[in-house]
Amino acid sequence: MGRLFGTDGVRGVANADLTAELALGLSVAAAHVLAEAGTFEGHRATAVVGRDPRASGEFLEAAVVAGLASAGVDVLRVGVLPTPAVAYLTGALGADLGVMLSASHNAMPDNGIKFFARGGHKLADELEDRIESTYEQHRTGAPWDRPTGSGVGRVSDYTEGFDKYVAHLIGVLPNRLEGLKVVLDEAHGAAAYVSPEAFARAGAEIITIGAEPNGLNINDGCGSTHLGLLKAAVVEHGADFGIAHDGDADRCLAVDGSGAEVDGDQILAVLALAMREAGQLRENTVVGTVMSNLGFKLAMEAEGIQVVQTGVGDRYVLESMKEHGYALGGEQSGHVIILDHATTGDGTLTGLLLAARVAATGKSLAELAGVMQRLPQVLINVPDVDKSRVTTSAELAVAVADAERELGTTGRVLLRPSGTEPLVRVMVEAADIEQARAVAGRLADVVKSALG
Repeated sequence: MGRLFGTDGVRGVANADLTAELALGLSVAAAHVLAEAGTFEGHRATAVVGRDPRASGEFLEAAVVAGLASAGVDVLRVGVLPTPAVAYLTGALGADLGVMLSASHNAMPDNGIKFFARGGHKLADELEDRIESTYEQHRTGAPWDRPTGSGVGRVSDYTEGFDKYVAHLIGVLPNRLEGLKVVLDEAHGAAAYVSPEAFARAGAEIITIGAEPNGLNINDGCGSTHLGLLKAAVVEHGADFGIAHDGDADRCLAVDGSGAEVDGDQILAVLALAMREAGQLRENTVVGTVMSNLGFKLAMEAEGIQVVQTGVGDRYVLESMKEHGYALGGEQSGHVIILDHATTGDGTLTGLLLAARVAATGKSLAELAGVMQRLPQVLINVPDVDKSRVTTSAELAVAVADAERELGTTGRVLLRPSGTEPLVRVMVEAADIEQARAVAGRLADVVKSALG
C-alpha cells in the first residue's frame, strides 16, 4: 500500500477512500503509538476529538471515538471546532493526543484525519510512519492488545471547549477592536460560530457570510478559496475589511476596504512589523516557504527582517520555527503560525491580530499591506499526471532550465507535486504578468506530456 499520510494527515473521499474501518483502525494505532506512555503504563490516557461540519464527519467521528475507547483511551468529544481549537485544547487539557476530522479547503465529499501529539503539536514524519506501520501490521492479522472491563475508555462531551478556546483568543489580543466593521466569511465551516463570537467579544462590529453550515455546503463557493462573495460584501457594507477562513479555519486571507485581496504573504508582512515593534519577533526573522512571493522577501529585507524559506506546507514552516526558536511563520495560502500563542496555523487568531493592528495604528488594511508589492505570480494546477516523477523527468528538467534562463534574475520557476491532491503545481514569477503566464502555460503543457 502507498503511504496513507500526506502533508496534512490522511485525506480522501469519505466512505470511499476514507472509510469508517480505516478511521477506526488508524485511531487504535494512534492510541498505541501516541498514548503508549499513558494507557499502556497504567495511566488513563485522554484524547480530544473534534471535527468540521461535513456530513461524513458524523460517522467518522463515531469510528474514531470507538477506536480510541476500544484501546483504553478516554475521549473528550468537543464537536464542531476549528483545527487550531482542537490543537489548543489538546495542550490546555493535558490530553495525550488530539484528533481532528476535516479535509480543510477540499470539497465536501472529502474528509480527513489529523492527529496531534501531547501539547497539541503536529506529528513528525517518524510518528506518522509508526502509526501507519502499526495500523498495517494489525490490519494484516496481528491481534490488538484489547483492554476489557474497566480498562476500556470512557466517552464524554466537553462542551466547555468553545468558550475556553474563545477566551484564549481574546486573551492574546494586544488591544480592543472597537470602531472596526469587519465582514467574516466562515466557509460554512468549523469556525462558523467561534470566529464571529471572538470578533464580537473583542469589540468589532461584524457582518457574517458563509456561517450557516448544514453538513453539505462547506467551502461551496465561499471561504478562503472563493473570495468573490467576501469582496462584494465588504464593498456593499462599507466595511473596513473582510476576513476569510477555510473549512477547518487554520487559514486566514483578507480583503481590504476596496475589495482587493490581501494574501498570506502580506498578512505575514504586517504581523512581522507589528511583532518587531512589540519586541516579539525573535531573531528578527520570519519563516516563509518556497512559494512565498519574491515581493515578500524583498519587502522584509528592506525592513531589515530576515526571511527563512522552507518546503511547502505549514508543517515544515512549523518545524523550522521550533528548531530555531522563531516566533512567526506562514504561507501565501493563509496558514500563519504565531508560535507564542498557537501550535499550528490559526485563522481566527491571525484575523484578530490583523484587526488589532488596524485598530492600533489607525491605518487602513490597504495601507498596512502596502509594505510589500507582489510580483506577478502565475500558478497552474496540472491534474491527472504522475506527480511522483516531477524530479526525475529529463524532459521536464530541460523545460525548467530553459524557462529559468528566459526569466533570468527577475523571476523564478517552481514545480511541485501536491501533498493532498493528485496534481502538479506549476508556479512562475516574473516582473511582467504576460511573461509569467506564457512561461507557466508552456511548462504546464510539458508537465502534461511528460508526466501524463
